[in-house]
Amino acid sequence: MKALSARDAKYNFGRMIDLARSEPLVVEKHGRPVVVVMAVEEFEKMTGEHITPSQFEDKD
Repeated sequence: MKALSARDAKYNFGRMIDLARSEPLVVEKHGRPVVVVMAVEEFEKMTGEHITPSQFEDKD
């Protein structure tokens, strides 16, 4: 599994998305893994949950 530092993830967000679409990606902060970023399709397979764009709309 590939890893990026939190700083690299922040400043190269597009690259992080591209990497995470091909395989789960670990984001590390101070050398420790803190989150895993993965493609929506992979998440849906893992959980059985379907993600729709409307779930991310601002509700203010």
